[in-house]
Amino acid sequence: MSDPSPLTKQEVVHVAGLARLELSEDEVETFTAQLGSVLSHAADISSLDLEGLVPMAHPFDLENILRSDVPTASLDRDELLAAAPSVEAGRFKVGRILGEAP
Repeated sequence: MSDPSPLTKQEVVHVAGLARLELSEDEVETFTAQLGSVLSHAADISSLDLEGLVPMAHPFDLENILRSDVPTASLDRDELLAAAPSVEAGRFKVGRILGEAP
């Protein structure tokens, strides 16, 4: 493994400033160590010889099993609207959502 903290406190403070984050001195200490460990681990992974390996998103070949898309008769509109608690102009009527204008 490489050096556990390749970052300096000044670099963490600089990046925090770019992200418009205000960090306490304790947070700077904590994040310097944590981010340093993450970057060190990323460097370890980058140093691996991956020549000839195929990039993959999943270790197993997966395939969705879908039913055939066959048109079928739909439900009767009048029956559905008759069962609805509230109907307006041939459509389901629902209450306002998130303060939308009526």
